Amino acid sequence: MSEVLDNLLYSEEHEWAQQGEGRVVRVGITDHAQHLLGDIVFVEFPEVGAAISAGDSVGSIESVKTVSELYSPVSGKVTKINDALESSPELINDQPYGGGWIFELELDVEFADAVSGLLDAAAYKELVGE
Repeated sequence: MSEVLDNLLYSEEHEWAQQGEGRVVRVGITDHAQHLLGDIVFVEFPEVGAAISAGDSVGSIESVKTVSELYSPVSGKVTKINDALESSPELINDQPYGGGWIFELELDVEFADAVSGLLDAAAYKELVGE
């Protein structure tokens, strides 16, 4: 059974979004997604400074099984990537909601407006059948 945290919001593509300071949002993939992918060996990040829209493909995650697209759950400007994943992409497997975060962005709009289309923990659990 996958871990789903109550303090995060989720996309149907299995990314999570966490509110940070001001309009900053941290993004990663869910525990469910990392289980499906298996051992992660490489992460292609979005470019810092890039303006992205919710639903955009912004990179990819490569595992020993497959390559999966990485989508942004919200719109904004990429402000930071998790450099630790360049040398240790397995952090996504070990800590999908902690050290395995992938990128941060600054929202174009207020947090509540930016995340209005995302799922809460209960809805995400229903989506993945848990």
